[in-house]
Amino acid sequence: MKKVILSIVIIATVGLVSCKNEVKKESTKTEKTTSNELASTNSTFGVRGNCGMCKNTIEKAVNKINGVKSVEWDKLRKQVNVSFDKAKTNLDAIHNAIAASGYDTDKIMGSESAYENLPACCKYDHEMEMSLKSDVKADENSNH
Repeated sequence: MKKVILSIVIIATVGLVSCKNEVKKESTKTEKTTSNELASTNSTFGVRGNCGMCKNTIEKAVNKINGVKSVEWDKLRKQVNVSFDKAKTNLDAIHNAIAASGYDTDKIMGSESAYENLPACCKYDHEMEMSLKSDVKADENSNH
């Protein structure tokens, strides 16, 4: 009888120890996820452009940067919204990538040689306003 009781106590103890380890591992994962979310930075800034092809080029240039989580260029407002891991990249790298693809940002002028190689529909006015307010009306004449 003592052997049966002793066996039950040993099995129960082993079971409790393994449960404690599983709980501990799960809390470690939660901490890592939280620290990754804290490293994320969101930014919005002006970028000149005209059409859907501009949108593709701008977003493609930004997405090539290690650490960028998401990017969206708004054609009507002439601005980009970007989310990135600030431990892996920074705003200067993002501005430089856009400029290298031929587009002006509110901080850096686009590469002139890249601008010259853009399709005709993408040749924007270098004086156009950027980061327009929310009352912008849709451009019904744009076919791009």
